[in-house]
Amino acid sequence: MITRRALYLLLLVAPILALGTISSAAYWGAGLYAVGLLGLLAADFALSPKPGDFRLVRENDPKLSLGADNAVSIVVRRLGAPEMPGVRGRGVPFIIRDEPPEEFIISEMFLAGTIGPGEQLVVHYPVKPLRRGDYSFGECNLRYTGVLGLVVRQHRDPVNAPVKVYPNLLEVRKYELLARRDQLFEIGLKNARRLGEGTEFERLRDYEHDDDYRRINWPATARLHKPITTDYQPERSQSVIIMLDAGRLMTAPLGPLSKLDYAINTTLLLAYVAIVRGDRVGLLTFTDTVTGYW
Repeated sequence: MITRRALYLLLLVAPILALGTISSAAYWGAGLYAVGLLGLLAADFALSPKPGDFRLVRENDPKLSLGADNAVSIVVRRLGAPEMPGVRGRGVPFIIRDEPPEEFIISEMFLAGTIGPGEQLVVHYPVKPLRRGDYSFGECNLRYTGVLGLVVRQHRDPVNAPVKVYPNLLEVRKYELLARRDQLFEIGLKNARRLGEGTEFERLRDYEHDDDYRRINWPATARLHKPITTDYQPERSQSVIIMLDAGRLMTAPLGPLSKLDYAINTTLLLAYVAIVRGDRVGLLTFTDTVTGYW
């Protein structure tokens, strides 16, 4: 293929030929011009890197998250010595088009860049799966321009790879990262101590006027000769049972995902938070009857 620049140069033959109505020498000029341009095209083809000089590698998580933007990276490597002299050492512009599964939503179809000999470049794009299941990425296509900007060549790498779409694991990782940094307030979560509630003992303290008299610790009061109140806290290591409706009505779409997919994503995050907090988690799925219990 030729570039737009080469096409414009070829179109210049027409006005030179038009001058042939005035002087026959114009025909010779047009012929020489065309021969020279064809020589430049041949030189660009010969001096440009070969398709085999490129290596493409796709990097992505083998388990993608449903309904989330999952990062996919394409590593482009060009063979050759970085100190190649002359036009051979020039960087060439390229465009990459990956082949993700058709069911995925992608916002960037074409990824552009410029790469020189011996260099490595990484380009990124996000994919958003809308259905759970097994999928497969196809080949990766690279189209690049010659060093003189006159020809376009193409390279294809068979980087086919299977991928699985699971419920939204990225939200779990985001929660875990923010929890480690003590930044849960960024997603609207904050710790709140609810004193006096629950049945698990926390501490003894002096009685205050607005305390419930039923919480007075009489043995401690008799021993210290002053009113003492017992504080309780919510129980830990509780059993949390999550009931997930997997019936027909849950398959109805709600935006890009189904109601069931949203419920599964929420269930996953809730179960993870409960386990991190020390609770025991169980899951029950049902339709018109109970279909599973874990």
